[in-house]
Amino acid sequence: MGKCSGRCTLVAFCCLQLVAALQRQIFDFLGYQWAPILANFLHIMAVILGIFGTVQYRSRYLILYAAWLVLWVGWNAFIICFYLEVGQLSQDRDFIMTFNTSLHRSWWMENGPGCLVTPVLNSRLALEDHHVISVTGCLLDYPYIEALSSALQIFLALFGFVFACYVSKVFLEEEDSFDFIGGFDSYGYQAPQKTSHLQLQPLYTWVRVASVPHPPAYSSLDRWSPKRRCPEARITMGRRAPWRRLG
Repeated sequence: MGKCSGRCTLVAFCCLQLVAALQRQIFDFLGYQWAPILANFLHIMAVILGIFGTVQYRSRYLILYAAWLVLWVGWNAFIICFYLEVGQLSQDRDFIMTFNTSLHRSWWMENGPGCLVTPVLNSRLALEDHHVISVTGCLLDYPYIEALSSALQIFLALFGFVFACYVSKVFLEEEDSFDFIGGFDSYGYQAPQKTSHLQLQPLYTWVRVASVPHPPAYSSLDRWSPKRRCPEARITMGRRAPWRRLG
């Protein structure tokens, strides 16, 4: 019952991680955030690997899943520090999230709760093929939304890491307690022995052998007697030959 509870809890956390990662992937696609898109894709693959390892009792897959969660926690911690501009990090460094391919920011910048977007016409700050907008009235600014999203990912990753370590430990103990090569030794089971030579079985051959009686002793006078020879010949030809087993 305990093993089932641990496995079920881990699968539940993996499903929550998968839903949260897909939701974040959609909004990062809308905001052209290529670095988070790549990280989210790897995270989705790792979560699917964790679910498969939990269902199929694969401890190695769970170890890989737990190792990825450590990197995932570090990445989300960096996202929080980036949007909150902790230390030397600044949001003006657009190449970090978009690989310096565009000037797009987070999708929540213009579409946050209560945000009012107003285009600024004839602005000197506008670059070619770009326009300047003014965002006001937001109930929650987009840096805090991104920080809360990363904090949720860290929360799920920590719980997933703990349960992945626990379940993988249970799987490893079960593998050690049952040896797949000699696991039946405790039950008196003996595997069939392989022999390199064929076992030779005796071969019996039945041969019909006709018994020929020894000629009786005749005297020199009765040797050429037809009365003496004819009865003996009839008796010899009328007998049935017995069966004998050779070998």
